[in-house]
Amino acid sequence: MSATEKPDFILEPAPDHPGWLSWRLSDATRFNRNFADFIVRLDPDGQARVRMMPEVRHSNLANNVHGGATLAFIDMALFGAARLFGLVEAGTSVTLDLSTQFIGAGKVDEPMDAVVELLCETGRLLFLRGMVVQGEHKVAAFAATLRKPSSK
Repeated sequence: MSATEKPDFILEPAPDHPGWLSWRLSDATRFNRNFADFIVRLDPDGQARVRMMPEVRHSNLANNVHGGATLAFIDMALFGAARLFGLVEAGTSVTLDLSTQFIGAGKVDEPMDAVVELLCETGRLLFLRGMVVQGEHKVAAFAATLRKPSSK
């Protein structure tokens, strides 16, 4: 990257959340940047934790987090986790598959975490799985495969 190029994602300390990092897309016009603010950290057990705060704009008519918003969160959290694991820095990785099982309704205005575990890394692929939780409440379980970025 040249001195004039901006990184695809910005990862820096989150001043209002000690021990957490703010993780965001540098391009403010993209979906990922406008979906929600994310904070991330590595837990002592080696799993990555990606957090968002669901708002009314993420809700359905039952005032729970919309399933589509949960899926979008999971998809983005996979990349935040891969970044924390030190495996993906560029923004050109892609999700090859994502399997999700909804377990319970997500609540608006309560932190929602995706806890992500790296199962295996190959030359081009990452195999991940995890759980979306709000405290002890389970919202969804997921498993995914990511393709690492091609050279720019």
